[in-house]
Parts: sequence; C-alpha cells; structure tokens
Amino acid sequence: MSNIDFTDLDGKVLRVFLTILEESSVSKAADRLGVTQSAISHTLAKLRQVLGDPLFVRSGQGLTPTERALALKDPVQRVLDGMRALTEDRPFDPQAEQMQIQIATNDMPRELIFPTLLRTARSESIGLHLGFIPSGVPDPDLLRSDRCQLMLTPLPPDGPDIFQKRILSSPLMIFYDAAQRKPPDSWDVYCSTEHVEVRFADGRSSRAVMRGVDQNQIRPPTVTLPHFNAIPSFVKGSDLISTDTALMKRGPLAALDCAPLPFTCEEVSIYMVWHQRSANDPAHRWLRDRIERIAATL
Repeated sequence: MSNIDFTDLDGKVLRVFLTILEESSVSKAADRLGVTQSAISHTLAKLRQVLGDPLFVRSGQGLTPTERALALKDPVQRVLDGMRALTEDRPFDPQAEQMQIQIATNDMPRELIFPTLLRTARSESIGLHLGFIPSGVPDPDLLRSDRCQLMLTPLPPDGPDIFQKRILSSPLMIFYDAAQRKPPDSWDVYCSTEHVEVRFADGRSSRAVMRGVDQNQIRPPTVTLPHFNAIPSFVKGSDLISTDTALMKRGPLAALDCAPLPFTCEEVSIYMVWHQRSANDPAHRWLRDRIERIAATL
C-alpha cells in the first residue's frame, strides 16, 4: 500500500466507482454517465491498480462488488460531497457552465415543468442537460447515493439530510370518457366503478395520494399500469375511470374528460426534494428557483 499514489483518485474516477457500484454493470454505468464502455473499463483498471483490489468480479450478466468495494462506498461518497462543498461559494454564471442534473419524477411534473425550463434555458444560451428516472414512491437513497440530484413527488421521503419544499397543490379528479359514461355521482358508485391505476416498480400504488377516505371500500383496479402516460389508451372508448390530480389534464391525461370527486378528499401537493449536499450549491439553487417560477404559473 505504500506505493499507492492517491492523487490518481480524482472526482471523476470516484464518481465512476460509485456508478459501477450502483449499476453492477460497466455498460449501464457508461450509459448513465454518458461515456463509452471503454472509458469506464479504463477507469476501473486504473482504480484496481491504485487500490490494489479487483473491486468487482463478474457474476452472471453483471458485476459483484468485493468486500473492499463495499467498504469504500460511504467514504468515497463523503469525499465527493466534500469536493462539491468547495464550489458552494464560487462565482456562478449559468451561461458559462454546463449543468447536468438527474431528476426523479413521474409523468406529470416532468411534462408540465421541464420542457418549459429547457426551452427557456436554451433561449438564454444556458447549457442545461436533463436526465430523468421514474420516482414512483421515492426512496431517499436515490438522493443520498447521488443517483439523482432532485426529486419532484407528492410523496417526499423523510430524513435528517433530506430537504423539501412544496411547489404545487392540486385537487384529485375523475378522468373518464364522456362519450362512454357519466362520472360517478356518489361515493358508493365511485367505489363500485372499474378503475385504471398506476402501480410503481416497488409494488406501491398511485392511490397512496388519496387521503381522508377509506380506500378499503374501493374496488380493486381492473387495470394496473407502470406509468400515467398509458392511462388514456385504456380509458378512452371504455367505461373505466382513473383518479388523478387536476394538473394531469394539462399533461398525460389531456385527451380525457374530467370531473370533481363526488366526495371530500384532501388536495395533493407536489414537493421538490433534494439532499443537504446540494442545498447551497449555486447551480442547484438556480435550478430550484427556475422550477419554482414555472410551478407558480401552473
């Protein structure tokens, strides 16, 4: 270990290490970081030489981390967080930077906010690069591991290192095809009507945002889908309904008719969520401010 040159471990190398650790794949790490597989393989070879450990061994179609790699995860993340903190008080000119941000969100916030944000940034000659992953019912480890740097969600994760701010509120509505049926006009009719529902990859349902009602009385969904954009294809031309926020009418469910719920239910709030490491970063503050401005127009 005395021959190790730790100056070879710059921030980019450490970021590659964490990405391989999270993806268990060189090809997936390359896709996520926007570089070639050969670049990732070269960096991994460099890491193995500097650290004197294979770090990852092939297992089936993926890579399995060694005990050394697992032990390095938290220390490496802390080093990257410390490096990011060095930039918090730096002069910030959005037109002079290339900002890359990975965002965890579902269909509606993505379609309502970020196309406008990107168009505005491009009109101002700001280099902004956006990547999206589905949030479902989000896990705070997405932020802690830097898998994403921002979330927009109605179900914000909790934690002492997790920050959140409400940016939108919207009532729930019934989405349906008026050519096929009328909307339910009572709680009993609503409960007996066939529903389309989104179910996320972790098995949890979009119905989690319905608060203040006894969901056990509602009929199990006839159709479950992985994302909201698929709902209109099933509701159009049928007597199925879907219950989603009114803002969906301006996004994924624009092709459907909508009506108020025939019972009292709390409004749904959308929160912007980030990790404490990003709280004072000027580029991240700029991005959050722009998102808030667009959300205020909705």
